[in-house]
Amino acid sequence: MKITDVKVTVWKWDNIPPTQYTKDFKSLESRSTNMALVQILTDEDITGYAFLGHSMASIGYNAQIIVERFRPGLVGKDPLDRERIWQNLSKWSLGGTMLQIGAIDIALWDIAGKAANMPIHKLMGSYRNKVPAYASSAILGSTQAYVDEALSLKENGWTAYKIHPPAEPKLDIEICKAVRQAVGDDYRLMFDACWAYNYNDAIYVGQAVQEMGFYWYEDPLPCDDVYGYVRLKKTLSIPIAATELPATGPKAYAPWIMNQATDYLRGDVAIKGGITSCLKTAHTAETFHMNYEVHHGGNSLNNAANLHLIMAIKNCEYFEVLLPDAAQKHGIVNDIEVDSNGMVHAPDSPGLGMEIDFDLIEKNKVFEL
Repeated sequence: MKITDVKVTVWKWDNIPPTQYTKDFKSLESRSTNMALVQILTDEDITGYAFLGHSMASIGYNAQIIVERFRPGLVGKDPLDRERIWQNLSKWSLGGTMLQIGAIDIALWDIAGKAANMPIHKLMGSYRNKVPAYASSAILGSTQAYVDEALSLKENGWTAYKIHPPAEPKLDIEICKAVRQAVGDDYRLMFDACWAYNYNDAIYVGQAVQEMGFYWYEDPLPCDDVYGYVRLKKTLSIPIAATELPATGPKAYAPWIMNQATDYLRGDVAIKGGITSCLKTAHTAETFHMNYEVHHGGNSLNNAANLHLIMAIKNCEYFEVLLPDAAQKHGIVNDIEVDSNGMVHAPDSPGLGMEIDFDLIEKNKVFEL
């Protein structure tokens, strides 16, 4: 089998609601963004697909980079040589190209699954066929809004809830106390500060959520502060979850592991360079008895790729669902849903196993490359 072409279709996603997940970055009121469908075509009429982009920012020049920089090196290659292709692509991993590398890798895995007539997780070697999901909040407008959301999710069968706070330490603790009181001591809660605190604030909030029995404490310090995380981990007993950023490949995890700077590793197929890259990291984490907790993928097809990855590894406890749905789910007919027991289930069709809404993409098409 040979790759015959790489195509990109850019389409417009309209009417995205305003959302905010970090203190310093808030989207505008109802808005639009550009997304891209990446297609890798082969001489056996098998096409692999991936999405590029997310609701918070337009794709910019990313679509052109795939066609102008990467297509010449892909055409004529065997799409099943994923490791060789990934190693060649990873030479470009500096300078913000991980999103493109990730999309190409996902499309290659889609081809491989279709060629083998099996879901990607089966191709990797499945560990399970379902996994618990946790709901991951946006930054909400009041303490009561967090309480109401957590209670609603609990009532609908979700088994865990992660708080993205306003990143004001006293208010953040107030929110956590109110949510803990509302859902009870046995309900699983996580906390994600999105790199917002200095060391003193990180200790202050960390000790509070630790006393409240939160399950993990995520990204309290800047993503490059390995020294600060070492100090933090020595001071707190709550598990620390870091390494979601920066957008780099598997080798960037080494100092975190060797310095014992985090309890859990984090990443996803978009910002870490695809399924191939994340699978390497998950297996590395397993050798150190560490979890690799997979981050939200930024778009619906990336989340499908994340789900396949999770089904093929033991050391990930949850599938992350970022709220609200209207700012996250787009372009897929059969998007991932959480069942009444708080579980998500493995796709069972070949490749990614998702039905892309080609009619929506064509209707809102901006241009093709």
